[in-house]
Amino acid sequence: MEPQTSVRTSLQLGIYKIIDPFVKLLIKVGLTPNAVTSIGFILNVGVAAIFIIGAEDGNRGDFTYIGWAGGLILFAGLFDMLDGQVARLGNMKSVFGALYDSVLDRYSELIMFLGICYYLVAHHYFLSSIFAFIALIGSMMVSYVRARAEGLGVEIKGGLMQRPERVITIGVFAIACGIGSSYLGGDYKLFIPGFRFHVFETMSIFTFPIAILAVLTNLTAAKRLMDAKKALAENEE
Repeated sequence: MEPQTSVRTSLQLGIYKIIDPFVKLLIKVGLTPNAVTSIGFILNVGVAAIFIIGAEDGNRGDFTYIGWAGGLILFAGLFDMLDGQVARLGNMKSVFGALYDSVLDRYSELIMFLGICYYLVAHHYFLSSIFAFIALIGSMMVSYVRARAEGLGVEIKGGLMQRPERVITIGVFAIACGIGSSYLGGDYKLFIPGFRFHVFETMSIFTFPIAILAVLTNLTAAKRLMDAKKALAENEE
């Protein structure tokens, strides 16, 4: 087992121990895994709504909407873990449930990025909106390569930017941007002598990680593709 996978699994097991009492409560009140998945999807629709409202009603230097959206992103992401645990602890696993979870996860991510891109374009962060769209492409391809490989009989996992890492990255830095704007101000810009344009602004707290995400998600998809090629070659032999 790779060190990265081992650390990720250990963290996941630790989180499960924390959320298991809440999971048992959800089971007790009669929520099914599919219902929990649906709640997570609805919350992500709310995330997109916050970004769109921020684009329409907010101004370029007001990052309050980004901060609130980040908090809801993390809360919605919690339901990605809850549905699986509800299925396991409640003995409610099903093949359709696994499919339903995967489909709504993709919709949730697409809708979240829709809200982010809408916000960035509306406030004229055009370069950042391109990176956000590239991050969206990478995110979808990470999932697609795994699904397509599994359809060919090969299980491919791993990589730096799986869905939990993407959710945490966007959520945490969105919150940091909202909080940071309270201290730096919405119009803060950092200039370096010799450079014509600023190298950092308050919005960068949110957009720099998205640019990094754009690179790492596509690298993760490429790595999974190479891993699949190797595994398929071994199967053929």
